[in-house]
Amino acid sequence: MEEYTSSLSEEQRAQRRAQRAKARQQKIRAQRRRRVRQLLPVAGTLAVLAVLVVLFFTPRGEADAPPAEKAAAAIVPVQPTIRKETPPTPAYAATASQETVHLDTEIDSQYAVVIDLQSDAIIAEKASDTLISPASMTKVLTLLVAAEHIRDLDDTFTMTIDITDYCYVNGCSVVGLEVGETVSVRELLYGTILPSGADAAMGLAVYVAGSHEAFVDMMNAKAEELGLGETAHFTNCVGLYHEEHLCTVYDMAMIMKAAMENELCREVLNARTYNTAPTVAHPQGQTLSNWFLRRIEDKDTGDIQVIGAKTGYVVQSGSCAVSAGRDSQGNLYLCATGDAAGSWRCIYDHVALYRDYCNPPGT
Repeated sequence: MEEYTSSLSEEQRAQRRAQRAKARQQKIRAQRRRRVRQLLPVAGTLAVLAVLVVLFFTPRGEADAPPAEKAAAAIVPVQPTIRKETPPTPAYAATASQETVHLDTEIDSQYAVVIDLQSDAIIAEKASDTLISPASMTKVLTLLVAAEHIRDLDDTFTMTIDITDYCYVNGCSVVGLEVGETVSVRELLYGTILPSGADAAMGLAVYVAGSHEAFVDMMNAKAEELGLGETAHFTNCVGLYHEEHLCTVYDMAMIMKAAMENELCREVLNARTYNTAPTVAHPQGQTLSNWFLRRIEDKDTGDIQVIGAKTGYVVQSGSCAVSAGRDSQGNLYLCATGDAAGSWRCIYDHVALYRDYCNPPGT
């Protein structure tokens, strides 16, 4: 079996890691500079107060001093008042409040977040800022990055032995594409999400960026763009466990928000099934299914219809999923969970979270 090899040298990959580390340090320094600028107006105010104290509380003996001496004694350097700059709020952010419900045993999942996209408010959460392995929820970001760079959905990609070997060696879920099989880029998008095909995801990575490693760099750059760079970091495009492949369920909800704002991503994430075109390897084509959507659609989610979802599982993360829901008024919600005891427990956690926290009383 041919071993999967990177198209980048170790030196090139080390350079890319150094560039990302430098970017993170620059971001931290910029945040510190903003805090200093915010404190300067306070310093100026304190200096003015000091002058007033000198003028109104000077002892009588000092008041009899010559005017020139009094003037000199009263001079206190005053820092110029700088208009306070309010740091821009990230476009992809949600905020907790006193109304946020902190979940415990209400759900089986160990990590969860529910977000109201009308107000960007966190409705309910459970350890939502804990770093976890996102497993195949990662593929939502893979889909988003690919969709933003693909120009021709009818263009084709031919599966390579490097990709099929990578999937086989790592025990990935796959569409079942064979070496030499040629499919459209559109089918790679659906294959990445509906059956969680690592072969399709790797195909997208190579098609878009020329190599898996270069595509992962694009994924991390997108996470930075969404304001998630301090916690989210990805080492592969399929969701394989790696000690540095981490994010929070909150991060995953924000990635889902960005994906649902992209028309092509929204179409793929909302598909229950998709029929692929016939090929030599699959003369009848294949029917791809998003089993999370098909299994949740007849459950009691109240007024919420789930309109997009991606599941995931590795031993280190348990069963996890991120989904988007819409009520009859068109209001949108996000739900992301991690570490449920099984796939059905994960589904029923999403059912309960939508039903109990995203519906007005009495609905």
